[in-house]
Amino acid sequence: MVELNEVIHQPVRLRIMAALVTLDYGDEVDFTYLRELLHVTDGNLGAHLRKLEEAGFISLNKTFVERKPRTYIAATAEGRRVFQEHVAALESILKSK
Repeated sequence: MVELNEVIHQPVRLRIMAALVTLDYGDEVDFTYLRELLHVTDGNLGAHLRKLEEAGFISLNKTFVERKPRTYIAATAEGRRVFQEHVAALESILKSK
Protein backbone atom coordinates (compact mmCIF):
# COMPACT_ATOMS: atom_id res chain seq x y z
CA MET A 1 0.00 0.00 0.00
CA VAL A 2 1.23 3.49 -0.86
CA GLU A 3 1.75 5.67 2.22
CA LEU A 4 0.47 9.18 2.77
CA ASN A 5 3.14 11.82 2.41
CA GLU A 6 3.36 13.77 5.68
CA VAL A 7 4.74 16.92 4.01
CA ILE A 8 1.91 17.13 1.48
CA HIS A 9 -0.82 15.83 3.80
CA GLN A 10 -1.09 19.12 5.74
CA PRO A 11 -4.27 20.82 4.37
CA VAL A 12 -2.74 24.08 3.08
CA ARG A 13 0.20 22.27 1.47
CA LEU A 14 -2.19 19.76 -0.10
CA ARG A 15 -4.18 22.65 -1.60
CA ILE A 16 -0.97 24.32 -2.83
CA MET A 17 0.15 21.15 -4.57
CA ALA A 18 -3.32 20.52 -6.02
CA ALA A 19 -3.28 24.00 -7.56
CA LEU A 20 0.24 23.61 -8.93
CA VAL A 21 -0.09 20.15 -10.48
CA THR A 22 -3.01 21.37 -12.60
CA LEU A 23 -0.58 23.64 -14.45
CA ASP A 24 1.24 22.48 -17.56
CA TYR A 25 4.91 21.57 -17.08
CA GLY A 26 6.95 24.77 -17.07
CA ASP A 27 4.03 27.01 -16.07
CA GLU A 28 4.15 28.99 -12.83
CA VAL A 29 1.74 31.00 -10.67
CA ASP A 30 2.69 34.07 -8.76
CA PHE A 31 2.67 34.30 -4.98
CA THR A 32 -0.19 36.83 -4.87
CA TYR A 33 -2.44 34.70 -7.07
CA LEU A 34 -1.80 31.62 -4.93
CA ARG A 35 -2.34 33.56 -1.69
CA GLU A 36 -5.70 34.86 -2.93
CA LEU A 37 -6.74 31.48 -4.32
CA LEU A 38 -6.08 29.76 -0.98
CA HIS A 39 -7.26 32.62 1.29
CA VAL A 40 -4.13 32.54 3.47
CA THR A 41 -1.80 35.23 4.79
CA ASP A 42 1.59 36.07 3.29
CA GLY A 43 3.37 34.55 6.28
CA ASN A 44 1.29 31.39 6.28
CA LEU A 45 1.79 30.82 2.56
CA GLY A 46 5.50 31.61 2.80
CA ALA A 47 6.01 29.08 5.59
CA HIS A 48 4.23 26.33 3.65
CA LEU A 49 6.10 27.14 0.45
CA ARG A 50 9.40 26.94 2.33
CA LYS A 51 8.51 23.45 3.61
CA LEU A 52 7.54 22.26 0.12
CA GLU A 53 10.68 23.79 -1.40
CA GLU A 54 12.90 22.13 1.22
CA ALA A 55 11.30 18.79 0.30
CA GLY A 56 12.03 19.44 -3.39
CA PHE A 57 8.35 19.44 -4.36
CA ILE A 58 8.20 23.00 -5.70
CA SER A 59 10.55 25.53 -7.23
CA LEU A 60 10.49 29.25 -6.53
CA ASN A 61 11.55 31.79 -9.13
CA LYS A 62 12.18 35.22 -7.58
CA THR A 63 12.41 38.13 -9.97
CA PHE A 64 11.50 41.80 -10.36
CA VAL A 65 8.64 43.14 -12.45
CA GLU A 66 8.66 46.92 -12.85
CA ARG A 67 11.05 47.19 -9.87
CA LYS A 68 8.74 45.15 -7.65
CA PRO A 69 9.82 41.76 -6.32
CA ARG A 70 7.71 38.86 -7.60
CA THR A 71 7.84 35.20 -6.66
CA TYR A 72 6.62 32.55 -9.07
CA ILE A 73 5.92 29.00 -7.96
CA ALA A 74 5.83 25.72 -9.89
CA ALA A 75 5.61 22.04 -8.98
CA THR A 76 8.77 20.06 -9.68
CA ALA A 77 8.70 16.67 -11.40
CA GLU A 78 9.35 15.11 -7.98
CA GLY A 79 6.49 17.13 -6.48
CA ARG A 80 4.11 15.98 -9.19
CA ARG A 81 5.13 12.36 -8.67
CA VAL A 82 4.77 12.51 -4.89
CA PHE A 83 1.42 14.31 -5.17
CA GLN A 84 0.07 11.58 -7.47
CA GLU A 85 1.26 8.91 -5.03
CA HIS A 86 -0.44 10.79 -2.19
CA VAL A 87 -3.70 11.00 -4.14
CA ALA A 88 -3.47 7.27 -4.90
CA ALA A 89 -3.00 6.55 -1.18
CA LEU A 90 -6.08 8.65 -0.34
CA GLU A 91 -8.10 6.84 -3.01
CA SER A 92 -6.95 3.50 -1.62
CA ILE A 93 -8.12 4.51 1.86
CA LEU A 94 -11.50 5.58 0.50
CA LYS A 95 -11.98 2.37 -1.48
CA SER A 96 -11.13 0.17 1.52
CA LYS A 97 -14.13 1.43 3.51
